[in-house]
Amino acid sequence: MSHSETLPIGKEYPFESRYMTVNESQLHYIDVGCGEPVVFLHGNPTWSYTFLNIISYIQASNRCVAVDLIGMGRSGKPDISYTFLEHVDYVTRFIEQLGLDRITLVAHDWGAAIGLHYAMNHSDKVKAVALLEPQALVPNATWSDFSPPEAQPLFQKLRDPEEGWPFMRDNSVFIEGMTNTIINRPISPEEHEHYREPFRKPEDRKPMWVFPNQIPIEGQPSEVVEAVNTRNAWFTASPIPKLLFYATPGCTVREPQLAWCRKHLPNLRLFDIGKGFHHLTEENPHAIGQELQRWLEQENKSEIFHCNL
Repeated sequence: MSHSETLPIGKEYPFESRYMTVNESQLHYIDVGCGEPVVFLHGNPTWSYTFLNIISYIQASNRCVAVDLIGMGRSGKPDISYTFLEHVDYVTRFIEQLGLDRITLVAHDWGAAIGLHYAMNHSDKVKAVALLEPQALVPNATWSDFSPPEAQPLFQKLRDPEEGWPFMRDNSVFIEGMTNTIINRPISPEEHEHYREPFRKPEDRKPMWVFPNQIPIEGQPSEVVEAVNTRNAWFTASPIPKLLFYATPGCTVREPQLAWCRKHLPNLRLFDIGKGFHHLTEENPHAIGQELQRWLEQENKSEIFHCNL
């Protein structure tokens, strides 16, 4: 067991909640520390709480902004479709209203896909990206390309036009299944309750269900396939510094995806957090925080900011 794995893991949410009106809805976010901005984007089915134990490593030298995606966490739950491109629009407007520049993105799962789409469209605003188990890294030509293969039956059911929504609505499968997808350590009942918090009402589980239907598989949804391909035309040519955290065995990122990254992504650093599955920020947050701190210091070595905390 590494030293980082022996450190205590915080469980309570210590941050002051802030809110911003975007598209007539409220986005919940936290904004702590000072220096150049690091924007944290979570995935499905989590919220800014998932970065709790990582932010503490870098907030002395960086302004840390973590937003809850629309319909998730403590953000508003408007009657929208919750598509990938709608999430991109909300996050884009949020970043623009904060007036952020020279951004480092730290993003997990769908947050990575959303963040990279923003970065493509605002490459003058983003200086580096750190990714954790990114979703929609490349389109899946067939279901046989889907990772992890053992989850294919579940995702096929969630994409069924008749069975998918009732199954998610009535079972909250991603939230209740979190204890099975965090394999480096067990999560406590109190931690689990923080993740249940945004989705206690069955009708609020729509964003959790839409995301699996947005994964680009066999050409569908076509607008997401087009968006990812367009994004990758930029991403694979961009010299922007890239840090990819991965685990063993991993979930969305396993050896085929790692091989693609090694081959196609310039200026890439890979970091293995050890044993893990998908929710890396909960599985080994200290290893992630320590490496992120080192990486940011290397990227910012000529202009480090410090807060008087």
